[in-house]
Amino acid sequence: MIDIEGIPADLEKGLLPSHVFNDPQIHRLELERLFTRAWCFLGHESEIPANGDYVVRTIGEDPFILVRDEKGVVRVLLDACRHRGTRVCRVEKGNASNFRCPYHGWTYSNSGDLVGAPAINTAYRGLDRSKWGLIPAARVESVHGLVFASLDEAAPPLEDYLGGMKWYLDLIFGLSSGGLEVVGEPNRFVLDANWKIGADNFSGDDYHTVFLHKSMWDVGTITIPPVANMQGYHVHAGPGHSVTFSVAGDPDEPGPTFWGYDPAVVETFDPANVTPEQFELARRSRITVGTVFPNLSFIVAPLTEDSTKPPTGLISLRQWQPRGAGRMEIWNWVLVWKGVSQEIKERAYASSIGTFGPAGLFEQDDTEPWQSITQMSGTQYGRAIGMKLNYQMGHEPSGIGFVKEIKDFPGPGKVYAPRYEEGVQLNFYRRWAAYLNGEA
Repeated sequence: MIDIEGIPADLEKGLLPSHVFNDPQIHRLELERLFTRAWCFLGHESEIPANGDYVVRTIGEDPFILVRDEKGVVRVLLDACRHRGTRVCRVEKGNASNFRCPYHGWTYSNSGDLVGAPAINTAYRGLDRSKWGLIPAARVESVHGLVFASLDEAAPPLEDYLGGMKWYLDLIFGLSSGGLEVVGEPNRFVLDANWKIGADNFSGDDYHTVFLHKSMWDVGTITIPPVANMQGYHVHAGPGHSVTFSVAGDPDEPGPTFWGYDPAVVETFDPANVTPEQFELARRSRITVGTVFPNLSFIVAPLTEDSTKPPTGLISLRQWQPRGAGRMEIWNWVLVWKGVSQEIKERAYASSIGTFGPAGLFEQDDTEPWQSITQMSGTQYGRAIGMKLNYQMGHEPSGIGFVKEIKDFPGPGKVYAPRYEEGVQLNFYRRWAAYLNGEA
């Protein structure tokens, strides 16, 4: 049997059992206790702009239809016919007023209501159709166009669930009154690695950039020197949610501001949309990476896929979808500010795909160790000896590292500087363990 109850005690020592990245029993508990209760990201409202638009997404490993119904209401519906459970949505995206089961023909409106079936008035005379519509997610809410759903009716409101992370999402996604939109299609690929490794990395594993991504600096993909990039802040923004900022050490220090966005984009940023403290932190920001628990991550950075081209600021959303104990599907969305030129859109999309797409420069670096971590996690010897992994950098009880807590930071959460710190990852695993133990 797995010892889930003992993991919180290990985390307080800065340790994590190695087998958590490839254990079928843990995976089953995640599906049963975490993904059925947490708020999970489904997509961006700009992906379904018109009534009837839909895309197919997943929560855990369960299929859902994210759709804008005929009244413009965004809905999340379990993709399962109520007659025999056949999936009713046969393509990944489109526009439809109805979804029809291919098995027996039961038909549902895009709001989920059962509207008909072959010979329904004879074969199912007396059936109360109002009780046999597609099953909706228990809760659906949006923030800055990001659509989340929870399968737990008792889940707290999304804003409460986000806690201090909402302040940072406002800072990143709320600068321009026009808002953001997805450009192109979300690209995705399957990797033989556990989903938590991606969420862990984007919680704030800046340490790996010094070594694993050194070639990116060598060829000019990133113009911020590696040591300077470690200057900034790690923020434990709320239970499970973390964000990391690479910022200029001095407000007037040369280098990118506002994440290297094109000046035409920066002109659209309105200080009135955020607080003065948020606007100033955004101005000083060079690279920002974060994870919204459980499996949505983002990176805001000046990137280029070709060292002969200047970097451009962009937002990439990353989702780590579980596809088994030792496998995940990585989704990657590129977001741009509404109203920008087609040239800026194309530059942002090309830069994102060239760095964090399936064959991207950073993706090739990251995915190799992620796969070997997962392989190692499944070893019998590691399990037999109770192998633990070290997450003690900047860990206060152990006294390892040299980071300091920042008490006068303008935003919420527990904040440390510089970014040589692994508490952001421990913050993720504490929330993860709480769900698995039924405490969250």
